[in-house]
Amino acid sequence: MDQRCAQLKNWLEQELPKLDTYDGCEWQLSAVSGDASFRRYFRAQSGDMSWIAVDAPPEKENSLPFVTIAGELESAGISVPHIHAHDLSQGFMLLEDFGDDLYMAKLNETTVGRLYGQALDTLLAMQECQPSNGRMFPLYDRPLLSREVELFREWFLQKLLGMTLDEQEQEMVEFLFNYVIDAALEQPTVFVHRDYHSRNLMYRENKAPGVIDFQDAVEGPLTYDLVSILRDCYISWPDEQVYEWVEDFRLSLIERGKVLPDSIYFKRWFDLMGAQRHLKAIGIFVRLNIRDGKSGYLADIPRTMNYLIAVAAKTEELKPIAGWLVQKVVPQMRQSPYFEANVLDNWVVE
Repeated sequence: MDQRCAQLKNWLEQELPKLDTYDGCEWQLSAVSGDASFRRYFRAQSGDMSWIAVDAPPEKENSLPFVTIAGELESAGISVPHIHAHDLSQGFMLLEDFGDDLYMAKLNETTVGRLYGQALDTLLAMQECQPSNGRMFPLYDRPLLSREVELFREWFLQKLLGMTLDEQEQEMVEFLFNYVIDAALEQPTVFVHRDYHSRNLMYRENKAPGVIDFQDAVEGPLTYDLVSILRDCYISWPDEQVYEWVEDFRLSLIERGKVLPDSIYFKRWFDLMGAQRHLKAIGIFVRLNIRDGKSGYLADIPRTMNYLIAVAAKTEELKPIAGWLVQKVVPQMRQSPYFEANVLDNWVVE
């Protein structure tokens, strides 16, 4: 047992007896998982009861946004883990246990309609969340959007692929970045989870999906979370089905009083928002590998790159960039020592 884990156990010994649901029996602590951050998760169990204990070292992770936003979402009726106790100075939290069933594991052709229907209903409600203190969530503005897409150039093109872009390529990349950011900033702003996908939704039988990992929430483009789940970096669905969901969501927003463009332009918003998100995601996946030693996310880059290429190829102004990605960047990927052979061997560039 490491020192942080020992400190967490000492803290839990003080906090568990304060809970109405704690039966006083001996309890056990077992590791659940880590994630793309420095947080670790443990399950504390006593008899038939269980809770999730979070270790988020305060020098690495700021847990205050999680605590604050959890309260706002819970007050708005969104199914987020109830926070039973927290100590931000130590970086410890004790949360409601939503179980182990991620949406990702439950999704298939038979279940996806029902599960995505529930997830999109939750998203509609979540987008209406407003801070109770009257202040806005941090704004998803141009500087933040720009920092995100820059991860693609810095970590993916330069650090992973070792590419040195010439002047024309730099201009092309800058054009792509500005094009997708301009489209994002055209959109109405709502509450944005920022990572609303199949690994951040918990399946709960006969209940709304449990929403987790919302601590980076902002006020931002209306289609951001929609594209996060429908163009998920971890699982993909046929275009025809995706655009049916997009249109249903647009109509639901209109029913709720949103003033929106027609379906063609809304679809454009959705596609270009996806391009911005996938530029960011590719950069983050590489950074997790190079900086943090987490190589598993590299396997998700081909799917994410296909999303990016597809949007560029169908957008007249971005077609030269689609060609460059296919003819120059993809071959560099295939030659990169970072990718294990089995990651790219069966990859079909779409």
